[in-house]
Amino acid sequence: MDTKALRQKILDLAIHGKLVPQDPNDEPASVLLERIKAEKERLIKEGKIKRSKKSAKTSDTPHYENVPFEVPSSWVWCRLDDIVSFQGGYAYKSNTYVNQSDWQVIRIGNVKNDNLILDIQPVFVEDVIGKTTEKYLLKKDDILFTMTGTKGKRDYFYTAKVPSIKKNLLLNQRVGCLRCFSSEINIDFLCLVLKGEYVLDAIFSTETGNVSQGNIGSESTLNLNIAIPPLTEQHRIVVEIEKWFALIDQIEQGKSDLQSTIKQTKSKILDLAIHGKLVPQDPNDEPASELLKRINPNFTPCDNGHYTNLPKGWAICKLSDLCRIENGFAFSSNDYKSQGIPLVRISNITHNTIDITDCVYVEGITDNKFKISKGDLLIAMSGATTGKMGVYLFDEIAYLNQRVGNIKILNKSSLFPDYRNIYMQSKVDEILKIAYGGAQPNISASVIGNFDFPLPPYKEQIRIVETVQRIFDQLDTITESL
Repeated sequence: MDTKALRQKILDLAIHGKLVPQDPNDEPASVLLERIKAEKERLIKEGKIKRSKKSAKTSDTPHYENVPFEVPSSWVWCRLDDIVSFQGGYAYKSNTYVNQSDWQVIRIGNVKNDNLILDIQPVFVEDVIGKTTEKYLLKKDDILFTMTGTKGKRDYFYTAKVPSIKKNLLLNQRVGCLRCFSSEINIDFLCLVLKGEYVLDAIFSTETGNVSQGNIGSESTLNLNIAIPPLTEQHRIVVEIEKWFALIDQIEQGKSDLQSTIKQTKSKILDLAIHGKLVPQDPNDEPASELLKRINPNFTPCDNGHYTNLPKGWAICKLSDLCRIENGFAFSSNDYKSQGIPLVRISNITHNTIDITDCVYVEGITDNKFKISKGDLLIAMSGATTGKMGVYLFDEIAYLNQRVGNIKILNKSSLFPDYRNIYMQSKVDEILKIAYGGAQPNISASVIGNFDFPLPPYKEQIRIVETVQRIFDQLDTITESL
């Protein structure tokens, strides 16, 4: 279930006047708007608020031309400027920040995903700065919105209502504040309207900025067309939306819990698989010790107390007894070509496979030590993605770059490739624990090669792989349906 789309559908119904029934006894919103316009003119005359740059007297402004869509007859169209004033933020300097004070600066990062979050990297200024910039002090029920983000990504214009708190909150630059000057607008209703798809489409059509940074201006925001229902209907809409959103929250929590359960189930399946508890054993299967002797006739099974309860026919060895763990070569960027032999780098490992659609190439390499073949399992050995793995599935050869390891099977008649992959999936948490034990995430080929490997008979390896894949397919189907 796409709960994000469901929320937008509910908001869409609300701003079109289709979420709750109209009451003919409600005072029409046009009457309400006239009172608000009169109040605005009074405040302007008294010097308490300023008229926006492009606004004429509100009483002379038509609101009914070229409306975006039809709304109930008791509603009225207006510009956002008719019902709110705008306050921009102040450019507080980072060198004036202090660790703690009574004056917290609200920055873009504090308004995230339509929530005001005060404990995200909070910054403060001294009392003297706070008191000299009281013009930017926020009030209860102010509506904040972020004015800058990534161009074309719609990752801003988040809105949030300021709650009743004891802290002094100061508005930083690139965070806008909308302040209603009448109690005849339900603030929660207005917040919800600003989250609607219609408003987002309209506001982002005015986006300016450069290649990477997008900006929304105050004039574009104040010029938004907003449909206002009667005040009592505003209240009913808010109650109805909150009811539906609470239900969606429960669905999302259930979805999150189920996803977590599925992840834990997969981990448990892998654990059962490599301990001989997933499929029944067949006494007619060739013992694993014989598989190891094909690789090394002098092989001696490991004596490891952790695996004393393995089924008969299994053997304990090291991963290095079955696979050669190869490191990549430190190719220079000067070696990169636009064509030739693909070079697999960490960035090419994705979603348990290798993607070479966007890779660099090398030429004239004669050392086969760094060659990758179809079926090899590659692993990121350092950096933020340490432990990420993928199977190379291409017929064409490729070469291995530094910081990528290759877990290459020594004898495929002793170790079924997909069983190796299952085993390595089961070791991800251990790999991450080791890798993040130092200053920089890193794991060595020798550490990986020294992992204990419970090896089942070859035919049982195949049965385990088939069972794991069947169960995982079923779990993935459940995940995709959420």
